[in-house]
Amino acid sequence: MLLPSPVQTFTFSQKGLHLLWLHVPSKRLCPLEPSFLRDHLNINSTLPPGTLSPSPLPPFTACQVSGVVFFLLRFDPSIPYTYLTSSQIFPSALWMPCVRSCLRSYLATPFHFLSVGDHAPQSAVPADTAAALEAGPVLRPLYMDVQATTPLDPRVLDAMLPYLVNYYGNPHSRTHAYGWESEAAMERARQQVASLIGADPREIIFTSGATESNNIAIKGVARFYRSRKKHLITTQTEHKCVLDSCRSLEAEGFQVTYLPVQKSGIIDLKELEAAIQPDTSLVSVMTVNNEIGVKQPIAEIGRICSSRKVYFHTDAAQAVGKIPLDVNDMKIDLMSISGHKIYGPKGVGAIYIRRRPRVRVEALQSGGGQERGMRSGTVPTPLVVGLGAACEVAQQEMEYDHKRISKLAERLIQNIMKSLPDVVMNGDPEHHYPGCINLSFAYVEGESLLMALKDVALSSGSACTSASLEPSYVLRAIGTDEDLAHSSIRFGIGRFTTEEEVDYTVEKCIQHVKRLREMSPLWEMVQDGIDLKSIKWTQH
Repeated sequence: MLLPSPVQTFTFSQKGLHLLWLHVPSKRLCPLEPSFLRDHLNINSTLPPGTLSPSPLPPFTACQVSGVVFFLLRFDPSIPYTYLTSSQIFPSALWMPCVRSCLRSYLATPFHFLSVGDHAPQSAVPADTAAALEAGPVLRPLYMDVQATTPLDPRVLDAMLPYLVNYYGNPHSRTHAYGWESEAAMERARQQVASLIGADPREIIFTSGATESNNIAIKGVARFYRSRKKHLITTQTEHKCVLDSCRSLEAEGFQVTYLPVQKSGIIDLKELEAAIQPDTSLVSVMTVNNEIGVKQPIAEIGRICSSRKVYFHTDAAQAVGKIPLDVNDMKIDLMSISGHKIYGPKGVGAIYIRRRPRVRVEALQSGGGQERGMRSGTVPTPLVVGLGAACEVAQQEMEYDHKRISKLAERLIQNIMKSLPDVVMNGDPEHHYPGCINLSFAYVEGESLLMALKDVALSSGSACTSASLEPSYVLRAIGTDEDLAHSSIRFGIGRFTTEEEVDYTVEKCIQHVKRLREMSPLWEMVQDGIDLKSIKWTQH
């Protein structure tokens, strides 16, 4: 929700309770009149429903930074804004860390509003933060592209900060306390990651992200077993780093089968079983597709691979922390994980490599033999601590997040489809992660719609291929017509997305699709009852 005032907000959740941190220039708080609440927070009554004190300004814990005061409100769709004191939210031991975390997050990553000076050249930034806020807000687009990356959860930042400032030892230094502290933090993070996917901590290897993990899994297994097995299987809708890794192996003499997918985006298990050969070493299938959100039958694939003595790798970057995964129940041998897809930091990820029965991997990187020799290089302690914290938070809030995101996704899809004809949802609507919605708007150019929706950060597909003007290879693989593939938009809904943001996105989307269609000769022909597929187009 874009607040029409010099007020900056961002959300924060803990055990299902969503909090809204509000900060305003301190002079506006003396006195804080009911009219201010009404004018700036869209509260119609003098006292919001559910207010915990008869006073318009009940007791609360406030913090002041550079002339800006922060205080706490609870955000709930049924109760617009409710004041809360510190004791009513967390035990006192947790309160101040949460305050520090949110203050630091404000200084680092404001979610909705920036003061005028925040992105200005240094010479143009006012010395006083309050003066900058008084100058008026600069609107930023709403963020609806969480498949590309997610904002850092404030709790994750709070876990990372000590290891950026005070505990800076190399975790591989075994001769002094600095190294021991960092090593202990690293091993705790390993345990947190393992716990989320039902693995043993010794099976978790830290990497720079899912791209590196995918490369290690595919190239590492293929090269280790090359003397006996020279065949791999993947699908046509995998992430680009998986497809490119397979192509590079083909240049080395390996054979790769690229399985087609059905119109739903899901592979045919019979085709998979038929494709497995005696010399097949690895099957690699993505858990949740990053463009259309389709969930593959991972447990069934795992059982097939296990019965045929073939290793099974899954790129779970879009699935870990969002849907329940258990590597043992699903017979997964290797799994790729990314930090910045689960509200953790960028530049860190992990690969799960099964120990029993042992999966052998040829290391891609030479060096000091860190991470059991599979990934040499100093492990970046602050980043892996952040990854561990993100996994722990995801494990605690997965069920709540999934329910909430499902409701928001349903709200977005229904409101768009009941207002606009000829909108197609790409991918299987049942076997689907709700936070990733890919819609094609017939008779509208997707790039034109993206440019029109400048108030909302969206994408037309994978961030890794967004610079290309070619239609998505994922949409082509599921049989989407060329014109519909060019008209697709991906909507990403995440932990910090609000109902107001969804409603604003829907409103703007409907408005601009109607406007662009009115400018389209194809739309005019359709309105006149002409079947476009019956027309034989000629080029001159």
